[in-house]
Amino acid sequence: MPPPADGPVTAGDLLTLPALGHFRRTSTLRGVGLVLHVWGVIGGGIALYLLWPSALTLGVAVLVIGARQLGLMVLMHETAHWLLFRQGRLNTWVGTWLCAAPLGIDLKGYRRRHHLHHRHTQMPEDPDLALSAALPVSSGRLACAFMRDLCGWTALTRIAAWRPWRASLAETWRRARAPLVTNAVLCTALTAVGGWPLYLLTWVLPWATWFQLVTRVRDIAEHGVVLDIGDPLRNTRTIGAGLLARAFVAPYGVNYHLEHHLLVFVPCWKLREVQALLLAKDLGGRMERAASYVEVLSRVTTAKG
Repeated sequence: MPPPADGPVTAGDLLTLPALGHFRRTSTLRGVGLVLHVWGVIGGGIALYLLWPSALTLGVAVLVIGARQLGLMVLMHETAHWLLFRQGRLNTWVGTWLCAAPLGIDLKGYRRRHHLHHRHTQMPEDPDLALSAALPVSSGRLACAFMRDLCGWTALTRIAAWRPWRASLAETWRRARAPLVTNAVLCTALTAVGGWPLYLLTWVLPWATWFQLVTRVRDIAEHGVVLDIGDPLRNTRTIGAGLLARAFVAPYGVNYHLEHHLLVFVPCWKLREVQALLLAKDLGGRMERAASYVEVLSRVTTAKG
């Protein structure tokens, strides 16, 4: 059956039963490869600075590691949907200890909040609505926001906003245990190979700067100034990403956000196939698309300010 000419498009409009089986199929081997890749690239960025310490190599390491910290978030997102591995418990364990905790994130809380985001995308009940509700903004305000990200102010405000005393001691410890343990391990390992400043320079600094900026760009690009909050082809955006964008801004298929929302059961490494399917069914004209992240930022800014 062809997809409807107007009105919401569903998985049933797009997929035959064999295609549904193909797109739903996860791969533990592929999941292991993605986790090894993200940590391998992070290790390479650390090694670059450790072997040839200079302002230049530190700058490159910050960009590479900060982008892969976003990659950890993307893989954490996969585990929140039980898509990184076939085994549910393995998704939760890897998502907690190898993806979320190093960034100070609680997978359990993220999973609950994120599923609400999918259920109420761009509606008043959407817990992520604030990320795009203020758009568009002036180009000056957006530039100031980027400067706050790069100077570490955004990271400091996020740390200051944490209110552990509002929860019980048991709940606070449950949320803090994994981040404390994983960062203690990271700090110990990096101190052993290069001294304690190595942890600050190659983990904390990328997290406090480039990671904050690319996270903001991701939040803006996915739902900022979309056309129709009631249409899944228009309330979420898909963005073109070349090699440099994938390396420094959009790792592991995160730019295919429309495709993810439309077929939420598809692993990130198959989302490009979903886009090809949508275009083959002549849905490109209905889709909220941007050719690049630069184009998205131009759409969500105004000249004033």
